[in-house]
Order: sequence, then structure tokens, then C-alpha cells
Amino acid sequence: MSRMTELRSPLQARIVEWNVVAGAVVHAGDVLLILEAMKMEHEVRAASNGRVRELFFAVDETVDEGAVLAVLDAVPDSPPVIRTAALDSPTGTPSSSVSAAAPSIRDDLRLMRERHAPTQDVNRAAAVAKRHALGLRTARENIAALCDEGSFLEYGALAVAAQHSRRSAEDLALNTPADGMVTGIGTINGAQVGDPASRCVVMAYDATVLAGTQGMRNHQKTDRMLGIALAQKLPVVLFAEGGGGRPGDTDMPVVAGLHVRTFASFARLNGRVAVVGIAAGRCFAGNAALLGCCDVIIATRGSNIGMGGPAMVEGGGLGVFKPEEIGPSDVQHGNGVIDVLVDDELEAAAAARHYLSFFQGPVSHFSAPDPQALRDVVPENRLRVYDTRAVLSGIADAGSLMALRAGFGRGIHTALARIGGRPVGLLANNPLHLGGAIDADAADKAARFMQLCNVHGLPLVSFVDTPGFMVGPDVEAQAQVRHVSRMFIAAAHLRVPFFSIVLRKGYGLGAMAMTAGGFHEPVFNVAWPTGEFGAMGLEGAVKLGYRKELHAEAEGPARQALYDGLVARQYASGSALNMAATLEIDAVIAPADTRGWLIAGLAGAKLVARPDGAMVDSW
Repeated sequence: MSRMTELRSPLQARIVEWNVVAGAVVHAGDVLLILEAMKMEHEVRAASNGRVRELFFAVDETVDEGAVLAVLDAVPDSPPVIRTAALDSPTGTPSSSVSAAAPSIRDDLRLMRERHAPTQDVNRAAAVAKRHALGLRTARENIAALCDEGSFLEYGALAVAAQHSRRSAEDLALNTPADGMVTGIGTINGAQVGDPASRCVVMAYDATVLAGTQGMRNHQKTDRMLGIALAQKLPVVLFAEGGGGRPGDTDMPVVAGLHVRTFASFARLNGRVAVVGIAAGRCFAGNAALLGCCDVIIATRGSNIGMGGPAMVEGGGLGVFKPEEIGPSDVQHGNGVIDVLVDDELEAAAAARHYLSFFQGPVSHFSAPDPQALRDVVPENRLRVYDTRAVLSGIADAGSLMALRAGFGRGIHTALARIGGRPVGLLANNPLHLGGAIDADAADKAARFMQLCNVHGLPLVSFVDTPGFMVGPDVEAQAQVRHVSRMFIAAAHLRVPFFSIVLRKGYGLGAMAMTAGGFHEPVFNVAWPTGEFGAMGLEGAVKLGYRKELHAEAEGPARQALYDGLVARQYASGSALNMAATLEIDAVIAPADTRGWLIAGLAGAKLVARPDGAMVDSW
């Protein structure tokens, strides 16, 4: 006798279609009938090869779950039938008789591909060529250079400008793809730190679409991405080129558009995640306002950044200017707006990758510089200036050093780096500028840098060589009292470990500001043998403190000899060795041992939890 198989209903439903009749031979996987329940169709397939002996229900009859629908008799195996996947078949259902030829594209998939086509650079040859003719890259080219290959997932690609009342749907799709802003999530430095730690929200205004202006829908896209960044604690990179608000969107009943949430949402990321802004070309108005909220601004030499473009300036009755005359890079780098100045967008993307790496955790592979190279950085002649950037290079892991705000506040260097694979922030006085004295710009630069490292959990290392705060009538006219005191306030709120190394001069309040407010505030405060200390510059201290004795001597060799002797005595008293003997500093170390001290200190230091409300000043 032949083996019999019962075909049962998987649910209570109505029969809408039989695909077989009694006596038909079927193969495993063939669709025998279609059931309908809750307005959804369910396919019932043959579990094995067989011949239909009998059908028990007709079309339109309702059957219960488990009801026997048909009986099949087993038949010998027959050659397999080549099938193709349902997804790309014309009808969406598999068939036992489909040929092995390449499947046709379903209408829904074809329409999706057609609708996405205008968003891709390969289909926008004219716009791309115009962009390249300016020496600039497209938004998607910049994102590809920033993110790990193949990692970027675009959100909101099908958005178009809110101008349906004045333009056709075809025109908007072709000429306003993504509403002028590409947004999504990708990974950056994933191979070094692992994918979870490398995920990043990326947003790029597209200057080839309505000049990269801020439309209503790209505001919606921005808000969506900013919400994800805040909830998921993801860093954000913004390519900010563009001309600000767009007046041409007509689909929404808006008068001024000042109720948009984008600017508040963007600013809310401050102190919570790393936020990087990149500017190339022209960046004005609303685009510049977002750029100014970023922790760090990376800009190309050909960039122009301003809170108002030429039209706004002219409209305010302030004159007629070319875009290139407003906020050029040399001005914005020198005044502190631009943190990192680069040659082009490709270099900007590389700088952003480098910057973000410091907020993605330590690395296990690094190269140490030659420690002996530090021995001769500080000249034996204590009056000879030198470049403290050589100290930073000699301490940091090879290739890791990244200077920030180098064009501004030249009295203090600020940089990110790694020491023993661990990210840190570095501060150093600059004897090449005002002898290392701290002026208002240098103090502002240092205080903000401490805030930046503090909120993102980077330990701070300070290299001290300063005669103190800059003084004089001209300096005080610049609100020096308020500016320099920012360093004390910022240091008092640090939650990160702070280490200081005195290279040479450690004088007065300026030296205290460079050591987190006082010589015993750091985890350790050590000096090189070249260190010298005092409540103020020693020559000045002698002139003030021994004025009576000096004037008692006749002007000439005798007075000079007395003065020189008093100064020498002060230097002996304020030497690094004497300071360590009186426990005002923790140790005197050889320059070559500095990196070892820091690696050990970083390994043992603790990080305090970030308090609510911690922020990085935009200035």
C-alpha cells in the first residue's frame, strides 16, 4: 500500500484558492492552496512529493484549525525543480515552474531604487563636477572619508525640500535630494577600538542642494539624529558648510521659524558627548551657529565662517562684501574660532578621525619616543628661550599628538595625545611668547581646554615654565583679572587626575594656575633639575625686597655686586632641589624619567563621576 499524508489547516480561515486538483502530482514546497484570515493570505505548501488523492473543501468554505484539507499519496522522488526567491519574482510568490534565468525586479523594489537614485553622487554628475571645479568634495565623499568603509547607514535619504506647492514631485526628488542634508550613523576608527565604541552620528549639509541651507525637513532630520545621539551617547560630527536658514520652503505654515528645536537640541549635547564641527567653503548664519556649539572646530584654509553672510550684512546696512571677505580662515584661526586648521576636506576628515580617537578609550599598540631626547630641550642658559612643543613631542606616544587652537592664545600650548596608549590632555607654557607669561587669551584657552578634558574624562598633564600672569596697564585694560581667574575656577571643578611637571620657571600665581590652583593640588607635582621657583620673578623680588640695601650702596660695581649676590642667593633658595627638600614639590626627576612617572601616575589615578550640568564653554 502507498504511504498517505494528510494536509491540515494551520489556522481557522477561508479557502480563497486551490492550485491543484485530485490526481495532480506535487513536489515538496509547492503552494497547494491559499487561506485568508484577518484579511491576510496564508500559503499552504506540500511537505513532500506526492499525488493528490482527494480534496475535502471548496473555495469560499471556512475551515477550522487542524481540519484535513486534502490527502496525498507518496510517490517516488522526482528530479528537483529549480526555484528562485520570492522577493524578486514578478508576483512575490515562488513557483515550481520558474526557470533558472535571472529573476525580474519586483515593482516595489524597482521604485525604491529609482527613488534613491538622485541621492547618489554617481547619478548627479553635473552637481558633482561643479563641486569638484571649486576644489571641494561632496557631502557623501566627505562622509565616506570620515567613516569606516561600508559602515554608514543613512537616515532620511528620501526627504525633499518642503516646496511641493511651487515645484513638482519629480523636480524636488531630482534637485533637492535628502533636503540638502545627509544624516546617519557610521563607525569611526572601528578597527582600533571596536564597533560599539566607534559608532558616531554624522550630519553633512550638502552645498550642491540649495546651497546647503537649512530647510524645514532637514531641521527635522537633524532633530531626529540629535535625539538618537543624546539617548545613545554617540559622538556627533557635523559638516557645517551652508548659508543658514532657507526662506523658500512653503509647505508648512511658518512665519519666522524661530520655534525649531535644532539649536537647543544641538547645544544640549555639550558636556555629554564629543561634538566635532567641520567647515569648508562658506559657513554662515544658522550653519555657523551650530558650528560654534561644537567642542572643536576643524576648518580648511579656504573656509569662511560668519554669523552673517553677505546678504545679511548688506541687509543690515553694514556695507557690501564678498563672501571671501567675511570670516576668512586666517582671521578665525588667529582669534580662536578655529581649533584645527587644515589644507582641505580630506585632511579635515582625517583630523576628525584623529580627534575622536581620544574619546574612544585607550589603545594597546603604541610607540614610545626616545626619552633621552628630552635631556637638552631646556637650555643650560636659564635666560635662553626654547620651544616647549619639543617636550610634548618627547612625552607623547609617537604620532598621537594633536594641537588644538594653535593660532590663538600663543602663551599656552594645548594638545591631545596618548601616553602609554592612554588619551590625555596636555598644557604647556610657551617661553617663545612673552617669556611664558600668561595673558588673557592664553588663560581663556587653558581654562576651556581644562573643561573639555574634564567633561570627557581625559587626565590632564601640565608642563610649567612661566614667570606668572602678564601685568601692566595695557594688560589690565583687557580684563586680565577676570580672564586669568578662569583657570582657577576651571581647575577647582576638575574630576580628572591632574599632573604637573615644572620644566624651568615656576613663579607666582601663574605657576599656581598651571598646577590646578596650587602646588599640592595635582596628583603629583615634580620638577626637572632646571626648575626654579619663587613667589615672583627673583630679579624683581630682589629689587623690591632689598631696595633699601641696594640704595645704600653707591651706584656702580659695588651695587651691582650686591645685587648679583642677592639674586644668586634667591636662585639657590628657589632651586628645584631646595623646593623638594622643603616638600613644596614632590620630587625632582630626570627629564628621561618623565614618561615613566606619568604612565605610573595615570595607571593609579582615579576618575570621579561626571557631575550633572558639566559643560564646555563655547569660547
